[in-house]
Amino acid sequence: MNPLLDAVRRHADAAADRHGMAATPIPGLTTVRATAPSGLVHAIARPLVCLVLQGSKAVSMGPAHFSFSAGDSLLISADVPTVSQVTAASQVAPYYSLVLELDPAVIAELSVQMRAPGRDTAPAPVRVDPTEAEVAEAALRLMRLLDHPEAAPLLQGAQLREIHYWLLAGRHGAAIRALGWPDGAAQRVARAVALLRADYAGPLPTARLAAAAGMSLSAFHAHFRAVTSLTPLQFQKQLRLIEARRLMQAEGLAASQAAFAVGYESVPHFTRDYGRLFGQPPVRDARLAREAGRVAA
Repeated sequence: MNPLLDAVRRHADAAADRHGMAATPIPGLTTVRATAPSGLVHAIARPLVCLVLQGSKAVSMGPAHFSFSAGDSLLISADVPTVSQVTAASQVAPYYSLVLELDPAVIAELSVQMRAPGRDTAPAPVRVDPTEAEVAEAALRLMRLLDHPEAAPLLQGAQLREIHYWLLAGRHGAAIRALGWPDGAAQRVARAVALLRADYAGPLPTARLAAAAGMSLSAFHAHFRAVTSLTPLQFQKQLRLIEARRLMQAEGLAASQAAFAVGYESVPHFTRDYGRLFGQPPVRDARLAREAGRVAA
């Protein structure tokens, strides 16, 4: 038995919501469970590492496509749009993974202490590699803290720091270090992304986003697209559409209600944008999601 798989299985089986997500009391740490292959899931992912422990998954970012399974790790080192799908999962052998959001402050501190060189550019923001033994062992120690809730608040900081260390020391290091370089493009763009995530439904002039990033307008446009693969307007549009889809599927809002809730002023405009991103008009997409939910139940 894989001890990390066993620890993730026990937590996910006990705590997963209807989407298969099971947050832990440890900040940024989530277990994931699926008992059947999933549909396509659109998201703008935060920087994270995902350790797959059973089953398989596929992730696309633009034209790049990645397939990975037990023993692999997915690294996302920037806020980028992804389309993901669990491809191998069943009641007998569910898909299990452990997801940790990366902490730029910890990365910055460790990079200085490790004397790792800073850089203004990083490798591709999405990549898949075999999980390194040191990372898996550190993840297991982190998961074991869930069995000791009285100790977790005192020890989790050191364990989170350790797993970040091994990620930086391993094959993912070069891709992760840019997240912790305060004056680098990745961190500057991240400040603008934080504004977009916080106020995606309102008007956000590009000049305000560029000011938050500490860049000229021309430099901001170039760096934003280089880091996220989208323009600021495209990024905001995807945030709006992904949230609108959630409102319709999870909370039962009508398409027009969801459109206005996320900042659209025109329902036809919303419908066109929605169909381009998700491949179905919003009403049909929501109906198919409800039908799929009834079948799964």
